[in-house]
Amino acid sequence: MKNLQILALILTTICSGYGQTQLTVEQIKSMAVKNNSKVKNSILELEAAKQSKQEMFTNYFPKVTASAIGMKALDPLLEIKMKGGNLPVYDGSAANLAGASQFAYMPDVNMGLFNQAGLGYINVLQPLYAGGKIKTANNLTSLNVEVKEQQQHLTADEIVLKAEQQYWQVVIVKEKQKTLEGYIQFLDTLYRQVNTAFKSGMIIKNDLLKVTIKQQELQVNKIQLANERKLALMRLCQTIGAEYNPEIILSSSLADLSEPGNYFVAHNTVLAHRAEYQLFEKAVEASKLETKLKRADYMPSLGVGVTAYYLDQFESNVSGAGNGMAYASLTVPISDWWGAKHKLNELKLRESITKNSLEDSKGLLLLQMEKSWTDVVELNEKIHLIQAALLQTEENLAVSQKSYNNGMIQLSDLLEAQVLKIETNDKLIEAKSQYKIALTKYLQVTAR
Repeated sequence: MKNLQILALILTTICSGYGQTQLTVEQIKSMAVKNNSKVKNSILELEAAKQSKQEMFTNYFPKVTASAIGMKALDPLLEIKMKGGNLPVYDGSAANLAGASQFAYMPDVNMGLFNQAGLGYINVLQPLYAGGKIKTANNLTSLNVEVKEQQQHLTADEIVLKAEQQYWQVVIVKEKQKTLEGYIQFLDTLYRQVNTAFKSGMIIKNDLLKVTIKQQELQVNKIQLANERKLALMRLCQTIGAEYNPEIILSSSLADLSEPGNYFVAHNTVLAHRAEYQLFEKAVEASKLETKLKRADYMPSLGVGVTAYYLDQFESNVSGAGNGMAYASLTVPISDWWGAKHKLNELKLRESITKNSLEDSKGLLLLQMEKSWTDVVELNEKIHLIQAALLQTEENLAVSQKSYNNGMIQLSDLLEAQVLKIETNDKLIEAKSQYKIALTKYLQVTAR
């Protein structure tokens, strides 16, 4: 870990413009995975899915709610009215009650209740059975985490391939610049020879002008390649999340080529490891879970709970009161079943669709792997053919140079031989770069 931190510090310092650095293609891939915004977002998507999974798990626990309410009515919610009058005084003897000789006066009574009140309660409900909805929903969120993991891998692979393509594009331009510099040196030498011959009267000025015009063309090409390299390097730095620095040197070489046979695998054996294939499998699994989740909507739900409350009328002569209770709750959807059969049939049909898509994906993924392997083999053969052609152009240039020196061919023939060599060399550079990229893609589509 300490070594990685040191490396990261070095790369950060260098890419910030404090000097030159040499970056290999492997380092570029690592930086792209670490710094690219798309990869970062895919990681955040995965973390969000994990949080959703944890949130869904809390549905297994009791639901606790608390509430309080206060009120004041314009008129009492409950009024008690009693007519007054003379009430007999009871002397303790039942025989004297009917013929009481003494009375007590009782005035009319008008009493209002719940003119103002406050109520607070807390409720705890534990679901016992919900038709499997809670378990199925948790399975769906777990599946979503797995899907996000596979999508993160796909995003990382996409960015790695893009970074390598941009890396080799910079290398191609650099190699072309080297070839161009060799051509410029060739023309400088040729110009001195032609100028000497012109001054000696051995050739006409037209040959000297041909060399001069070609030199001017190469200076334009030199500027164009410099601008092309700058833009290619800027694109690469943006992909790997680094600040642009013109002093960055890409050190991986196109000369390091391995034969395709070193990388071939049986495609059927790696199909199940492809992230795309696993995503199709997850889609099939998700469709089954969605059917189960919908079926749970039509099942009874059972729960038990307890409630405690406290009621206070805020009256000096009336004290507050509290109470509690335990209860069970059973909910049975009845009318929902009228359309349940059709909805569940629809979801079953969608399950079949995802299964068919999975079967179709097998053939498509195998075809993609075969196409990637074919590209690798073809580019390898192309490289060998261009290498053979390059040897011929070099030999042709040597013969043309000798023939020109001996006055056997025109200057235009010599220039044409040199251009043919440069064009063939550029084709070889591009073919090697394409081979490197094709090989990376083949490794990706075979889950490596």
